[in-house]
Amino acid sequence: MALSIGWRSSDWYSRKVLAWRLSNTMDAGFCVDCLEEAIKAYGTPEIFNSDQGSQFTSDAFTGVLIEHGVTISMDGRGRALDNIFVERLWRTVKYEEVYLKQHGSLQELLMGLTRYFMFYNQERQHQSLGYETPEVVYLYKYRHLVENVFARLKYFRAIATRYDKLKRNFEGAVALACAFLWLPM
Repeated sequence: MALSIGWRSSDWYSRKVLAWRLSNTMDAGFCVDCLEEAIKAYGTPEIFNSDQGSQFTSDAFTGVLIEHGVTISMDGRGRALDNIFVERLWRTVKYEEVYLKQHGSLQELLMGLTRYFMFYNQERQHQSLGYETPEVVYLYKYRHLVENVFARLKYFRAIATRYDKLKRNFEGAVALACAFLWLPM
């Protein structure tokens, strides 16, 4: 069985496949479903890059991106190298899964691709990622962001504590001054 049309959403930094779908039509619906799944599971990206295929230029697809405030980036016409990560991924999927296994039915193909993308994200090491897996690189990338958020929370907590101390000291000083001057508070 040949892989007719597939689509996936991935993080370019880590090369992790965030969501994927398989379809044998040029309809944008399966791409929209995949995009919405990736946004729901991993959050809204700042920029979304794709080629100028009819699925990605459709009102339904671009509408989801616009609704979420995502900057849309489209590759130049006839510029396959602009989208080299996606092209390389599909080449890899075809040569490591589809052509080798020659799945006999759509159900077998779906199961095979599900296993393959789990392998790809969690076990397949990439030379360009320092021989780490996409999953490890993705988690490492966002670990720093989470640590940064916690550091900022700790900083703001420290400021709030200092403010509370200053407020208590000020209130105490006002109370002492009022008592000294016999003024009602």
